[in-house]
Amino acid sequence: MFSKILIANRGEIACRIIKTARKMGVATVAVYSDADQDALHVRLADEAIYIGGAPARESYLLADKILEAAKETGAQAVHPGYGFLSENADFARSCAENNIVFIGPPTTAIEAMGSKSAAKNIMEKAGVPLVPGYHGDDQNPELLRAASDEMGYPVLLKATAGGGGKGMRQVWSAQEFDEALAAAKRESLSSFGDETMLVEKYLTKPRHVEVQVFCDTLGNAVYLAERDCSVQRRHQKVIEEAPAPNMSNQLRAEMGETAVQAAQAINYTGAGTVEFLLDEDGSYYFMEMNTRLQVEHPVTEMVTGQDLVEWQLKVAYGEALPLTQKEVRVNGHAFEARIYAEDPSNDFLPVTGTLEFLRPPEESLHVRVDTGVCEGDEVSVYYDPMIAKLIVWDESRERALQRLATSLKDYRIGGTVTNLDFLYNLATSQPFANAEVDTGFIEKHHDLIFHDRQQDFEKELPLAALALLLHKQQQTPTGIKAIDPWSPWQGNGAWRLNEPHIHRLSLHCHQQEHAVEIEQRGALYIACVAGRKTHLRGELIDDVVHFDVDGHRLQGTLASTADGFTLYLSEGACHFYEVMPDTGEADSNEANAGLSAPMNGTVVTLLIEPGIDVEAGTALLVMEAMKMEHTIKAPEDGKVEVFYYAAGDLVDGGAELMQFTPSGEAV
Repeated sequence: MFSKILIANRGEIACRIIKTARKMGVATVAVYSDADQDALHVRLADEAIYIGGAPARESYLLADKILEAAKETGAQAVHPGYGFLSENADFARSCAENNIVFIGPPTTAIEAMGSKSAAKNIMEKAGVPLVPGYHGDDQNPELLRAASDEMGYPVLLKATAGGGGKGMRQVWSAQEFDEALAAAKRESLSSFGDETMLVEKYLTKPRHVEVQVFCDTLGNAVYLAERDCSVQRRHQKVIEEAPAPNMSNQLRAEMGETAVQAAQAINYTGAGTVEFLLDEDGSYYFMEMNTRLQVEHPVTEMVTGQDLVEWQLKVAYGEALPLTQKEVRVNGHAFEARIYAEDPSNDFLPVTGTLEFLRPPEESLHVRVDTGVCEGDEVSVYYDPMIAKLIVWDESRERALQRLATSLKDYRIGGTVTNLDFLYNLATSQPFANAEVDTGFIEKHHDLIFHDRQQDFEKELPLAALALLLHKQQQTPTGIKAIDPWSPWQGNGAWRLNEPHIHRLSLHCHQQEHAVEIEQRGALYIACVAGRKTHLRGELIDDVVHFDVDGHRLQGTLASTADGFTLYLSEGACHFYEVMPDTGEADSNEANAGLSAPMNGTVVTLLIEPGIDVEAGTALLVMEAMKMEHTIKAPEDGKVEVFYYAAGDLVDGGAELMQFTPSGEAV
């Protein structure tokens, strides 16, 4: 076995690989950029080498720098993880030329599957079923449009070098085609340096079912169950599960054997995933093959009991596969939920921020958390905004789904917007429980998933107010403010001479201000909200609050962040901050009229000339952040007087992008 490997990646997958390597007694070398100097993967590895600036093109995409680091540290092999250089044939070739083992498939296999169009040609010859479409070399837009017109809409535009939903657009009519093609090509060129596109017939209710395959250098090949990855947003997976629900054993075996057939057609070795679209009638079509380890590989590990990274290392070292097909067993059911710093209510726009409070659920045989961040880390604009992957397992789908819901409820993150509430609503929706999944699930069940939680203000506000009061009293052992340690009038304690101690708080919670009075009588607190009194007792130990509400005992977690507090209860989270008295110092000037950047990012292109009248909804400017594009559109009829940024400029979230004048208003 290798004595040392270098991991050409960062974040969660780098930490995941380090974990298995350490278990196997293999030393690890991490690489890091300016943004990752204190990252978890750097701290976990045995060694770490600096390779450049924060943008991936200045660090994690520099093959030469990574190979230099491998040679400098004596690493015998390189594990590319997923993303970055994991499916880069030139990098795999360079590793071989430098006598360094690339822990992945041979260069020829990467090249064969690296182009979606070339892959479809190979699969067609191998007898693997394909979705109708055009995947030729001629990229004339007129030809692409003609192929789309002939197939009939909707169609799907896909970058041939793409992945992760980048360079992909659904087109529902001929009128949308030109704009969608331009956007897909632009995004593909930015992400992959290649704007070649293919067009496929878009199936309206397909499931995305993929098969994990493994091949060794001795001619052995197996499939390790299948995964259903149908629940997606922006063509990116949200929740994955294994095995896929509502599939017959016959169909499972047929798809598994077809996946192995596809892998053997390109003389594959190592871990790979063959992705299929499964139609309602049981027909399935080859979509693409990912020549690497998938983000969702943990669900396969949970149901098979196998460590796929360990398999990768063994195969790369020349060993045989640990199991034959007959020995592969699938036990129980597993889910994986991808936890992101993103705003589901704003088209899943990625957000940045500091993870000021981070409390994952407790790990066990049933619950696993794969992450590359710690409390205090920053979610950077330079990389994918994934915070963690939450993986759960149990004996049945129903029980595993219950564990997923509970674990999502117990996952507590403060300091940035996340998709936790969205994931919980999705996981607890009845259609998902019924396994009525397809790739349009989120759009179809939008109202079920995006609803706001019913707020019980009368219950939450007294608890939030008491938690805040306990937090204040915890600041010093006696509860007395440090500004005058000898003054009894500055105390938060209960003592008053012949008078009850009344705490008057104004809390901003759920978009409203609420007045709360708390009378403190020793260990008893009487909270009054809107004329309703609640008798409380409480104790704050570290960040856990123990409550007694009229004899009902419960507990929550109090997180203090830069923008206030969050009280996490079993029913959900209560976000609030204390409203201080107005001293007249607030700036009453209104913000300048204009459109603001929804996130930190880069201006990709300006779509109109200043001074031209535009209608509401007209696309004005395109921004990119965390590898995703976002189009800024006119909020109403009017015109852009001036753009404040040019293409290529970096922009902070909230920055005014342009001066926009509505029709009928003077400049």
